Amino acid sequence: MRRLAGKVAVITGAGNGQGAAEAYLFAKEGAKVIATDIQYENVERMVEKINQEFPESAIPLKHDVSSEENWQHIAEEAVSQFGQITVLINNAAVFHTKPYTEVTFDYWNKALNVNAWGQFVGIKTMVPYMKKAGGGSIVNVGSIASRINASGFSPYTASKGAIEALTYSAASELGPDRIRVNAVLPGSTIRKTVKNAPTEESRQALINAIPARRIGLPEDVAHLVLFLASDESSYITGATNIIDGGLSVNINLP
Repeated sequence: MRRLAGKVAVITGAGNGQGAAEAYLFAKEGAKVIATDIQYENVERMVEKINQEFPESAIPLKHDVSSEENWQHIAEEAVSQFGQITVLINNAAVFHTKPYTEVTFDYWNKALNVNAWGQFVGIKTMVPYMKKAGGGSIVNVGSIASRINASGFSPYTASKGAIEALTYSAASELGPDRIRVNAVLPGSTIRKTVKNAPTEESRQALINAIPARRIGLPEDVAHLVLFLASDESSYITGATNIIDGGLSVNINLP
């Protein structure tokens, strides 16, 4: 079954990881995909792979999500290539760590401009096109870092918390236009933390803190995002969907 047949999806941060997994899965399920990333070479390679398997399913575009002008270019290209826009997946983000006392104004603004403003202006830009198409689905990717102890991530967690708040207000405002807005909160930070663990023992301790006893894969998140983009979730809006193997509900964290 082609669960996204007839859908046209803009997917940011599609050059690697979770965004790339989403772009591939969406094309496989019948969507036309506008895959964007600030690292154009990465997204170009990903789209080449997609089109080899699903011909003429995707186009790559370089994209600075903090630029409103750039967002408008993305929208115009999407409509020019595929006629409409019905899905927006806001993945793109910057991820940095710095002790609380070392965070500067510029450092703070970079995280908020890309992670929070980038999603807000993306919604602002795409909504008129979704209205013309008769509705659509928006998925904002946050992080469980906004819900659990995440020492050293202050600007990042603030930006991800803003995404949750934005999701609720957008869902309320855009519901009458048949545009659904939901958030996904992956445990992506723990994946990075485990990868960078200094010893095998510390790595295993981190994995043991996850009730599912494994690190989440980009494909795990992609399948959830696919569901939220599809008509199967037509009565779901304003929801925050945590996907972290149970990490955020485990009180026995190391």
